Amino acid sequence: MGCLTHVIKTGIQHTHRRGVEERGAIMSVSRLRSRAQRRRAVSVVALAAMTFVAAACGGDSGQGDGDEITITLSGPNQWNNDPASFGPAWEDLVARFEKEEPGINVETTVLPLAEFGQTLSTQLSAGTAPELVFKQVPHEPEQVHSLNEYLEQPNPYVEGNEKWLDLFNQDYFGPKSTRARNVKGDYEFIPFNLVIVGLYYNADILAEAGVEAPIETYGEFMDACEDIKDAGYVPLSMDQSHLGQGWTYNMIAPMLFHKYADELNQFGANNEPGTALQLSSKSLAKAILTGEFDPKDTPEVAESLRLLKEVFDKCATPNWSGISGGASFVGHDDFVGGRAAIAYGTNFAAPNLKEVDWEWGTMPFPTITKQDSEFATGQPAQFGAGVGGTNYMIPATTEGEKLDAAIKFLQFATSPEHGQPWLDASGGIPATNDAEAAPGLENLTSGEWFTTPVFKQTSFGPKSKAGQPRFEGFLLESKSLDDKLAEMDSDWDAWAKEKADEGGWTEDWAQG
Repeated sequence: MGCLTHVIKTGIQHTHRRGVEERGAIMSVSRLRSRAQRRRAVSVVALAAMTFVAAACGGDSGQGDGDEITITLSGPNQWNNDPASFGPAWEDLVARFEKEEPGINVETTVLPLAEFGQTLSTQLSAGTAPELVFKQVPHEPEQVHSLNEYLEQPNPYVEGNEKWLDLFNQDYFGPKSTRARNVKGDYEFIPFNLVIVGLYYNADILAEAGVEAPIETYGEFMDACEDIKDAGYVPLSMDQSHLGQGWTYNMIAPMLFHKYADELNQFGANNEPGTALQLSSKSLAKAILTGEFDPKDTPEVAESLRLLKEVFDKCATPNWSGISGGASFVGHDDFVGGRAAIAYGTNFAAPNLKEVDWEWGTMPFPTITKQDSEFATGQPAQFGAGVGGTNYMIPATTEGEKLDAAIKFLQFATSPEHGQPWLDASGGIPATNDAEAAPGLENLTSGEWFTTPVFKQTSFGPKSKAGQPRFEGFLLESKSLDDKLAEMDSDWDAWAKEKADEGGWTEDWAQG
């Protein structure tokens, strides 16, 4: 029998279940007879005083209905604000897989954006995680299966394929990519797509405010925010989630940090001496632990924080810290509701604008020039597509037929033929070579913005702080700039030491 994890946190946790009885103390879901019925979402009303309750049995060898094998995929909703479903495109992907593999039943557990990291990390540590879990959660390499051997074998859903890994775009998922493998050099997740983040805008509001898109420079962006406010709208929709803060910082900092990239690029994607397309975790960890790159002594860090705060002070929704985070756009309700001119969103967010009655477009974050900051390097604004999108891992506790079934689902979803309909309907950018990006996002999927900066990772913190807003205190002025730099100094060291321990690096600098 398949297993389900319920996370209860003051309110309602919705879980998409089919054909499962919950054995936990909170509720029981009766077995539903047909697959159509089993696709209905089950709402669980939680006691307000409870923090969370997790009950799962990942890794057992139990069967589903009859001879069916049931596997569960658990992660956050990246496509819409529905707490019960990833949406029609995902339902279709699952249905087509189940038709192709009638002996396998796939269930989807939708976790809240704010809590999914803690939930899945706790389950991985306890050995109770379901068969497929979202990659962006704190974990140890030994808690998930290495997928190296599977990637060396053919993908059975692609005729003529001899090695699954060859299907992927090697710039993003392959031996040269620093983001494809963990600190031990293993592939531990499979990317269903690539992700790019950018600015979506309401063209009607910009026209009313006299602002022309795309906005090219940071200074012009600040001027545009004033014009939009004068027209009676919120310039940049924002909420309390970590995404708006983190994305803004990670768009600004690479432009200022670029001057250090060549000097710090000392290890390849395989953690051996050399260079990588983007600075590897080992290169960054060495720079931090040796003091070559230190937030208190690197003036570009403080300047990045200053510019970050200016964006929030001049452009963001005034009461952003009291607005719950959404899954598709940052500050979703204000933007989709026509009250905000601009919003951050991934390529997955585009389908949420199908029903709006205004024209919309996309543009990169503006470039920081010498007129905007003395620390500008001339480097254009870049974000770069990457494998930080829809990625799933298999917990080490998943074994036998369930492990085989989980591998099959990953192979099916990443086969160009079977994955393309889902990419088209979800605003997806393929991680594989022979699939195509969904239409309508050309301003985000071309030019310098689509090129990944060498200094891609600019914000560091220990696993205990994963998914938390890292700049909130500074932005709300409960922490001074010096306090924030000191906190970053501690967080960067903790991150680097964790990476050194996980990687088993033996160099002197890694042992301090």
